[in-house]
Amino acid sequence: MADTFLAGRSALVTGGTSGIGLAIARALGGAGAALAINGLGSREQIEAALAAVREAGAPSARHFGADLTSATAIEAMCGELAATAAPDIVVNCAGVQHTAALADMPAATWDTIIAVNLSAAFHTMRLAMPAMAANGYGRVINIASVHGLVASVQKAPYVASKHGLIGMTKVAALEYAQAGSRDSGGVTANCICPGWVETPLIEPQIAARAAAVGGDRDAGVRELLREKQPSGRMCLPDEIAAVVLWLCRREAHNLTGAAIPVDGAWTAQ
Repeated sequence: MADTFLAGRSALVTGGTSGIGLAIARALGGAGAALAINGLGSREQIEAALAAVREAGAPSARHFGADLTSATAIEAMCGELAATAAPDIVVNCAGVQHTAALADMPAATWDTIIAVNLSAAFHTMRLAMPAMAANGYGRVINIASVHGLVASVQKAPYVASKHGLIGMTKVAALEYAQAGSRDSGGVTANCICPGWVETPLIEPQIAARAAAVGGDRDAGVRELLREKQPSGRMCLPDEIAAVVLWLCRREAHNLTGAAIPVDGAWTAQ
C-alpha cells in the first residue's frame, strides 16, 4: 500500500514536465499531494507529464506555462494557485545552462540563466512561504547542483546562480525557522545538490564516451564521470525524488538551511 502521507497537501514543481522535475512530481503525487507543474514542452509532452503524475497517484494535476523569466507571470501563477490551494510544498527545479568562457558569455544568456535558475525561485518563495508559515507546515526544496558548492570552467552564470540559490535558501531557513511546530511539521527550506544525473539530456555525452571505449555504456559512464565523481556512477531522477520526498516528512522539521550533496563524493575531494 502506498504511503500517502501528503494526502490533503498541494505542491508546485517548476521544471516538472521532464527529467528530475517530473520524477519529483510523480513522487509527490504518489504520496498523495495535488500537483501543479510548470515547465516547457509540446502539448503532447505536457499531457503525457500530467498523465504520469496522475497515474502515480496524484488526486489532481495541472500545468502552468508561466514564463519563469517574468516576475509578473510567476505572480499570476502563484495568485491562481493561492485562490484555490496555496502550495504546501514548492520545488524549484527549473534550470537552464550554457557553457562558454567568462569573456565570451553573452550578456543576454547571463540574464536568462540568472532569471530562471535564481530569480524565479526567489519569486515562488516570497509568494508561497507566508502562507506556509500561517499553516504551520511548508517545504521549499530547491534543486541546486554540485555547482552550487564548487565551480567548473565555462559555467559562470550557472555556478553563480546555484551558489546564489543555496545562499538564498539559507536566508529563508533562518527567517522561517520558528514557524509551526514539531507536530505540525514546521516550515523548512533546503537545497539538493546533485552531481551527474542520468537524464535524456546527457545521453549523447554518454553515447560519445561509450563509443570511444568500444561501445560499452557502463564504461562510457565511468569515463564521463572519472574526472569529477569518484563513485563512477550516476544518480537516477527517481533517487533525487526520494530525497525530496523524505524532506517533506514531518520528521524532517529540523532539517532546514542545508545544501545536501548527492554527488558520489564529488564535493568530498
